[in-house]
Amino acid sequence: MTKKEVSPIADFVSGNFGGMANVITGQPLDTIKVRLQLDPGRFNGAWDCATQTIKNEGFFALYKGMASPLVGIGAVNALLFAANSQFRKMLQTHPGEELPLGKIGLAGAGAGIVNSILASPVELLKIKMQAQYGKGAAGGQRYFTGPVDCAKFLIERDGVVRGLGRGMYATVLREIPAYFGFYTGFELVRRELTKGQDEPATVVQLMVAGATGGIGYWIFSYPFDIVKSVVQNQAENPRGLYVTKVMKQIVARDGVKGLFRGMAPTVLRSIPAAGSTFTAYELSMRMFQSL
Repeated sequence: MTKKEVSPIADFVSGNFGGMANVITGQPLDTIKVRLQLDPGRFNGAWDCATQTIKNEGFFALYKGMASPLVGIGAVNALLFAANSQFRKMLQTHPGEELPLGKIGLAGAGAGIVNSILASPVELLKIKMQAQYGKGAAGGQRYFTGPVDCAKFLIERDGVVRGLGRGMYATVLREIPAYFGFYTGFELVRRELTKGQDEPATVVQLMVAGATGGIGYWIFSYPFDIVKSVVQNQAENPRGLYVTKVMKQIVARDGVKGLFRGMAPTVLRSIPAAGSTFTAYELSMRMFQSL
């Protein structure tokens, strides 16, 4: 049966639901990931990071920076899923065509580029909040009371483009392979699980396929995420084509393993986060298709 075409607004709203589901399920492990990426000498692995954070700052410190993605990631995912749908339509030879996995990945990569426009500033503010330890300024560093306070400070100091656009180049380089893996992994597993099945994918099937997409996202892109986190949290603005330079600095200091620091909690986080993202999006789209 051919799916009923839905409007871009339905795509946008469904993407918002998917984004919020992602943040709610994945924020604590995301905080651990960011802290391991930015301060490798401080913690002895993910578990130590979690226990120290809770002991010294309380349980809700794992949710630091959540306000920025909870509001922003909805818009980010809305833009991502809407862009992906448009790229898929552009790659179809006729309406309703089931694209081969190569084109699915290509559409995902294109959506990733578009997605970077919002993802980079939203993640910048999130990382700035997650990198703060305790409940006040220490060592003369500026302490941000929230994402709005952080955004105002960066804009006043560096302007809108340089202040909120820091790390955009690294974000684009991350998102291209990341969303190639994200959408290809999801579609590959979804098609296998529903082969010979007349009904749409069940919630469990969507969760499994989504989790696979989430794992694919990080396997394809993790070193670029390390670079992005480092650049977005450092005091000075990066200059030029800085990604290779920062990668070399990380390898010189920590070896190649430094490019994969924090990957274990990140992959673990991606299983429920990406699974809930795709499930919320797909179920919302089905609702709109049934109207």
